[in-house]
Amino acid sequence: MSEIATNLPELRRKRGLSAIHLAAAAGVSRQTIYAMEAGTFIPNTAVALKLARTLDTTVEELFTLQEAASGRSLRAEHATLLAGSGGVCAGQAVQLCRVDKRLMACPPSPVPWYLPTADAVVADSPARRGKAGVQIFDADADFGSRLLVAGCDPGISVLARHVQSAGVELILAHRNSSQALSLLKDGSVHIAGTHLKDEASGESNLPEIARLFPKNSVAVIAFAVWEEGILAAGGNPKNIRGIEDLARKHVTIVNREEGAGSRALLDTHLRRLRIPAEQIRGYDRLAAGHMPAAWQVQSGAADACLATRAAARVFGLHFIPLVSERYDLVIKKQHLDLPRMQNLLDTLSRSGFRRELEGYGGYDTRVAGQRVL
Repeated sequence: MSEIATNLPELRRKRGLSAIHLAAAAGVSRQTIYAMEAGTFIPNTAVALKLARTLDTTVEELFTLQEAASGRSLRAEHATLLAGSGGVCAGQAVQLCRVDKRLMACPPSPVPWYLPTADAVVADSPARRGKAGVQIFDADADFGSRLLVAGCDPGISVLARHVQSAGVELILAHRNSSQALSLLKDGSVHIAGTHLKDEASGESNLPEIARLFPKNSVAVIAFAVWEEGILAAGGNPKNIRGIEDLARKHVTIVNREEGAGSRALLDTHLRRLRIPAEQIRGYDRLAAGHMPAAWQVQSGAADACLATRAAARVFGLHFIPLVSERYDLVIKKQHLDLPRMQNLLDTLSRSGFRRELEGYGGYDTRVAGQRVL
């Protein structure tokens, strides 16, 4: 993360200004505004003063020196990469283990090549409304300490690891933002993760939540602000710099399904640039998630996709930032007082969790645990 922290996205939303309006006032491009909000671009003095004037604030309120989430720098050591690890690049995640006197580093596979964790098997074909008999492995298990979370952020797996110390187990159901909110509305999950930015206001999630849920029926808790953008092959061989480059004849993308925040982000940019979807090769080729989309780029099946910076780092891909947005956890109010839910919310403020999540890249956890609604 940058040493300079910014309140630009919060102040822009508070003033009700679009990125286009603010870009025009500051004399920069819309992409530059998004890059500043993501912390990947630091403006010069003149631009900072123009931004402060437009937002009726001070430069010091807009930009400050950022302290590390843990209050100290990360510990550094030398490690030996396990033979056969392939082309590991800076920023890529590894797992560590001491073997005799050597600290070995092994990149974890982003694709699970192992049998998944399970509690039961389906005994017969599901009937209407999804009802099915299951045969449970542990006859004494009641599954009462678990929370079912639907969402698309791979970072939730980091939270799942950290809440285990409090005796809480998260069951992660991979669904896009719209699907997750629908499941929560139906009472099928405890938590829905979402990143749906309202095109008119620029606000993350709250307009869509207000449309779906009765007033005061849910709480919205910030998980993190993340960077989303274009992922391309390492070294960016197709020289992709923006959404307009996805319309070139020799560029093929992999898209996300309807209802996904990344799909909405792509469609918004295409409308602004007046590029028809039919002009994008691979627009109808779908991947169900940030990681599956990134894997298709890494494997060479596609030249580009829209996903998070963290997904780019895991696969060693090139990243072109487009937007910085907040990923929120939506919870029905009757579940807020559950002890296991309180343990989860407490974990969001712990430095160990925040330090690990930010280490993957593209996550700003200063908002983690803040109640947005």
